[in-house]
Parts: sequence; structure tokens; C-alpha cells
Amino acid sequence: MTTGSRLPEKIPPRFSWDDLDTVLLDMDGTLLDKHFDDYFWEQYIPEHYSLLHDISVEEARQELLARYQEVENTLDWTDLGYWSRELGLDIPELKMRINHLIGVHPYVIEFLEFCLGRRKKLYLITNAHSSTLSIKLEKTSIGAWFDRIICAEEIGLAKENEQFWHRLQETLEFDNQRTLLADDTEKVLDAARAFGIKHCVFVARPSSRKPVRYSERYPSIEFFKELIPKTTH
Repeated sequence: MTTGSRLPEKIPPRFSWDDLDTVLLDMDGTLLDKHFDDYFWEQYIPEHYSLLHDISVEEARQELLARYQEVENTLDWTDLGYWSRELGLDIPELKMRINHLIGVHPYVIEFLEFCLGRRKKLYLITNAHSSTLSIKLEKTSIGAWFDRIICAEEIGLAKENEQFWHRLQETLEFDNQRTLLADDTEKVLDAARAFGIKHCVFVARPSSRKPVRYSERYPSIEFFKELIPKTTH
């Protein structure tokens, strides 16, 4: 008997690499530690917003969280220009000030090397705004591993929208049945699965500072080493 407070049990990924041609990878929370983003939007921006409007940091946080929620799952949520205009703050400049917090998750580089060795097509597919992408690629140097990097703004829709995946397939021409997608957002995986992508994996440890939480509906991993066959370690 399950209770409402019981954590989901881990569903391990089960697939053969011989059945895959294409690997689609999210960036924030999947390849990169989401602690940077959580801290930036939930602490750093409220601190600056509170000074601007002479209110407490907690008041600023509550107001901003409500405003974030209004545009969640849309392109506005990741549009730094939108937030700079809305909040009266230079969001890209503020991101640069704390870019030392940007970090790659453990075992990501080993996984990218493994995919390269297996001659898989590697694509970085992110909702992140192009300005954010530039900051993070400069800091982490992960861009060189990918055959192509696509921001949602290029497609014109957020990844949570099923039509995003239709347009992405038209752009990249991948085979749904031979494609793996890894993402830390279940709504993204829902849209991709509804479109027909066969292998969807949930990243259960998006932030190094928050508890692991497995998906009830998707195979989950904490680290990408779990997707590398043990014989290649």
C-alpha cells in the first residue's frame, strides 16, 4: 500500500545502444547543475529586485515566483530580454557576475565521449535563451561535443509543446524509434513521448543541492554513467 508521502521507486533505463542512432540532451539540470539557475532566480534576482523596489527579499521572492509561474512552459520564461524589461534589471549582466556557479554534472563528459565513440548523433536541445546558452557554453566548453545545438527560440515553441518535437524532427530528421531523449522535466518528456520518441529518460538529480526524486512514469538516472555499459567503464 502506498502513501501520499512515499517517494517513487526508481525505474531503471532498459535499451540497447545498438538500437539508437540519435541522442537528444537537455542542458540545464540534465548536463549542467541546476543549482546555478535555482540560486539565480530564487535568491540572487529577488535580492536585487528588493533593493530596486525597497521591499524585503521575501516579498520580492514571492512576487517574482508568481510572475515566473505565469509564463512557465513558454518561451518568455527563458527570454532574458523579456525579464530585463519586466524587472528593470540587466539579467545577462547579473548572470555573468555569478557564472562561477555554472558547473557540469559528474560523468557528463564521459557520457559524451562514449556517445562519440559509438558514432551516435548528439544534439543539445534546450529551452535556454541564446544569451544564457552563450554564457554557459563559454563557461563549460561542452558545445564542441555536439553535432548541433538548438534553442527553443529557433523552433518557435517551448519543449513542453508537442509541436516543438514535430518541428525539431523536420529540422534534424531523426528516427523516433531510434532516438533517446534525456531531460529533467517530465512535461518535456510527456510532449516528446506523445510525439513518438521511443526512449525517454528522466534526470532525477538536476541540482546538486536538492534531493533526488525519481519519476513515477519514466526510467530515471542520477548520473549519466548509468547509461554507459559497464564493460566500457
